[in-house]
Amino acid sequence: MNASEFRESTREQFPPEGLTAPLAALWWDAKGDWTQAHGLVDELESKEGMAVHAYLHRKEGSATNADYWYERAGRSFHRPELEDEWEALVTSSLPR
Repeated sequence: MNASEFRESTREQFPPEGLTAPLAALWWDAKGDWTQAHGLVDELESKEGMAVHAYLHRKEGSATNADYWYERAGRSFHRPELEDEWEALVTSSLPR
């Protein structure tokens, strides 16, 4: 699956089977279900999970909380558009 196919899958009612928790969170975020998305990464300790967690708090408007999770994920935050960040997270999370 590539990023375009992933985005296309958000037209379905449920995410594709076999997604990692960070990818499933991004899928639910694209569907407008922040709570479902956050629940999938809230306790993940992986760098990928923490980066998605940071993005979700940024989207929520909680900059301090987002900065905390960006730091835990080991990422510097350059504040691109949310859509650009979502796309980059999806692309970096998909298997190569």
